[in-house]
Amino acid sequence: MSQYFYIHPDNPQQRLVEQAIDIVKRGGVIIYPTDSGYAIGCQLDNKSALEKLCRVRDIDKQHNFTLMCSDLSQISNFARYDNQCFRALKNATPGPYTFIFKATKEVPKRVQNPKRKTIGLRVPDNAIAHALLATLGEPILSTSLILPGESMTESDPELIREKLEKNVDLIIDGGHLGEHPTTVVDMSDGDFTIIRVGSGDVSLFE
Repeated sequence: MSQYFYIHPDNPQQRLVEQAIDIVKRGGVIIYPTDSGYAIGCQLDNKSALEKLCRVRDIDKQHNFTLMCSDLSQISNFARYDNQCFRALKNATPGPYTFIFKATKEVPKRVQNPKRKTIGLRVPDNAIAHALLATLGEPILSTSLILPGESMTESDPELIREKLEKNVDLIIDGGHLGEHPTTVVDMSDGDFTIIRVGSGDVSLFE
């Protein structure tokens, strides 16, 4: 049975944030709010936690994973990019964007795109997510919480609890979020290629 925390969406209780991160560090899989709906995540270097995450989502390791990062300096440890990309990132973060980059050696091969050696990176504009990332001090390996057979990200924490309380280690209730998919921008080859138009303004990359 998973734990269930009510965390204030604007003023996250640090005590609960620290308890959540302790669960992550012990190999737990957590569900937490972002600016694009609920995500499911685990510690980057924990192979067994990744396998559990994949079972919950019914995905394989070929899936395009995302590293949720606290800020730009953290992104720079895991992605290769030039000054043009840096300026674009600075203008667009934090926000509802997912950026695809060539991964550095800091990214385990098992979570990279197997053919392109890329990884998705995000700096979410959500107080709870930011508190978690700041406390952990490293990215959370994540993917949108889209359950098997569904096409939309889960947005209601009470329904998430009904469906998944026996499958994950922690569910963080940050309120009803709605569906706000990110804009996906591929910067892996130096150019800006819009892969998906979502909540983020694409004019920043034109």
